[in-house]
Amino acid sequence: MKYGIAIFPPKKIQDVANSYRKRYDPHYALIPPHITLKEPFEAEDNKIKEMVPHLKEIAKETNPFDIEINKVSSFAPVTNAIYLKVEPAEVIMTINEKLEAKLPGKSEHSYVPHITIAQKLSDDEFSDVYGSLRMGGFELKETVDRFQLLYQLENGSWTVYETFVLGEG
Repeated sequence: MKYGIAIFPPKKIQDVANSYRKRYDPHYALIPPHITLKEPFEAEDNKIKEMVPHLKEIAKETNPFDIEINKVSSFAPVTNAIYLKVEPAEVIMTINEKLEAKLPGKSEHSYVPHITIAQKLSDDEFSDVYGSLRMGGFELKETVDRFQLLYQLENGSWTVYETFVLGEG
């Protein structure tokens, strides 16, 4: 089964992201706006049960923290994805490093904390949307106090397996 680890940001940030996602992201109905902490990976159910204590420990060692979003960016030319750029605070980078060390599957790319708001756009649509979004600014800052272990259903949607509250044992 396919698993992943993500942060679902507070409602204010989700509302901003969804205002774009519902129009520009074909995965809109499959998963709410999120910050991926660990790329999806394959694991057997019994292996996930072994990973949960590690995830609890990472959550316990991490205090709630602020995420800040000031602009959009993109993964072009690799892909026509547009995202809200989460400022790479040390704490979110540390969580990613710990997850990469403890869980199966290694990421193909350097970790970039972000919330995807558009993907799978044609080149022309990408240019139009990205150009207009770059002209506007974002001033979003909210506190995050948990992350989720997710699993993918047969229809491609994602659902929460377990939630880990930061700073709690």
